[in-house]
Amino acid sequence: MEKLVNIGQSIQIKGELSGNEDLTVEGKVDGKIFLKDHNLTIGANGRITAEIQAKTVMVVGEVVGNITADDKVEIAATGSMRGDIVAPRVVLADGARFKGSIDMDRKPGASGPPPLSPRPAGSPGQP
Repeated sequence: MEKLVNIGQSIQIKGELSGNEDLTVEGKVDGKIFLKDHNLTIGANGRITAEIQAKTVMVVGEVVGNITADDKVEIAATGSMRGDIVAPRVVLADGARFKGSIDMDRKPGASGPPPLSPRPAGSPGQP
């Protein structure tokens, strides 16, 4: 059975947070969060100002900072994020607030079709 670690609403952390289990944050974190191969949930009361790296990230509260996820980033209807997202799958719920960029490119070395490139200016069909 997987344990779920919860950082409560009254807890404030400054610095680097890392671990090898799923984590829910309802408090404040300022710094970096690194959860390799695990899930991070920013609860409704969570206020995060940090660089985040995890397998999946669910934002129900508020994040300021960049998120890198190996699987998915989801921003719930009540969630708000300011920063850049790098993840193969991104979900923005109706009502979610987001300001930044999203990069869903495959990781280098991943198999699959090459990214689409714009058509050259002198291609047929153009004057």
